[in-house]
Amino acid sequence: MAEMLRLFVAVELPAPLLDALSDLQRQLAGVVPRDSVRWARPTGIHLTLKFLGDAPADRQSDIERGMAQAAAGRAPFALRVAGLGCFPNYRQPRVVWVGLEGDLKALHALRDAVEAAIAPLGYPTESRPFSPHLTLGRTSKHARKDEVAALGRALEGMDVGALGAIDVRGVSLMRSQLRPEGAVYTQLAYCKLEVGNA
Repeated sequence: MAEMLRLFVAVELPAPLLDALSDLQRQLAGVVPRDSVRWARPTGIHLTLKFLGDAPADRQSDIERGMAQAAAGRAPFALRVAGLGCFPNYRQPRVVWVGLEGDLKALHALRDAVEAAIAPLGYPTESRPFSPHLTLGRTSKHARKDEVAALGRALEGMDVGALGAIDVRGVSLMRSQLRPEGAVYTQLAYCKLEVGNA
C-alpha cells in the first residue's frame, strides 16, 4: 500500500511575526475564560492556500509541478497582519483568528492559481469562499456554553492593532503529522514567486 502524506499548500510566516502572534496569544489567554481556547503552537501558524488532506507519496512530484505552475510569472507581494475575529461569529466562536490586509488581490489570484493547478490532480476546489486569516486557536471541546459566550464577548471589539507583515515570495508544500501533543509541520518543497520563471 502506498505511503500517505497529509499535505497542504501554504505561505510560511517570518519569525518576527510568529513572535508577535505568540505574544498576542499570551495576551488573549489573560482575558478570556481559562482553558476555553486550545491555542495553536506559534511555530505552526501559517497562511493556508490549499488543504489537500491525505495524498499518496508518489503524487508529491505532480503536486510540486502544479505549485510551480501556479507560482510562475507572479511577482512577490506584501501583506499586513491586523484585526481579530472569530468563526463563525462572536456569539458562537469556534476559531479565533487574526486578519490580513495589503495586496489581497494578489493573494486571491495566487490561491486561485494554486487551486486551478492542483484540482486536476484529484483535489477538488474548496466550495467555501477563500477567507484569508491566521488561526490563533480553537474553542476547547470541554468549554461550557457560558465560557464560549464569555470568550466571544471578551474578543469582540478588542483592538490588537498591526502585528507585522508578510513578504510573500513563494509557496510551500507542507506535511502535517498529527501527534498527541499537536500537529507537526514540515516543509517538503518551496516554489518561488518570480516574474519570468514561466
